Amino acid sequence: MNWIYEPWPWYVAGPIIALVMVLLLFFGKSFGVSANLRTMCSIAGAGKFSDFFKFDWKGQMWNIVFLLGAVLGGFISNQYLTNDEKIDLNPQTVEHLQTLGVQDAGENFLPESLFGVEALSSWQGWVFLIVGGILIGFGARYAGGCTSGHAISGLSNLQVPSLIAVIGFFIGGLIMTYLILPQILG
Repeated sequence: MNWIYEPWPWYVAGPIIALVMVLLLFFGKSFGVSANLRTMCSIAGAGKFSDFFKFDWKGQMWNIVFLLGAVLGGFISNQYLTNDEKIDLNPQTVEHLQTLGVQDAGENFLPESLFGVEALSSWQGWVFLIVGGILIGFGARYAGGCTSGHAISGLSNLQVPSLIAVIGFFIGGLIMTYLILPQILG
């Protein structure tokens, strides 16, 4: 049963993702997570305040169920299928993060000093949550979808706007990693 605690290899996970994409295409659906925010706001009655939220949200319930399954799967994976081994990070990366004040780099997938509850007691934690959330929300809306929608669904449909968006996501990630994050943590 040790195989349960190991990441699935690409040749298993990749075909499963491809199968999901083929099924979505077959049923005329498109994959993406950020569209669920619009659906949830519509369910909550935001259509009374903005025409953007006036649409048939019942047709999107399959995507809400998918999102709930992803959250539940992540919880089950984290709570029951994760071993206690340290993450195998490059020692130079760990050393660099430690110079920025992240002392628990490599201990978990998400360092507690950045993403734990105690991070809310620092201004950096609030910057990550508020400014990061606004930028991600704005970016997903401006790009016409989130990273999963563009990178998995859009690229598999050979959509040029998705290719441009994915390139932009990678450039943004590099800028954040090498220019902005050291300023916030340093």
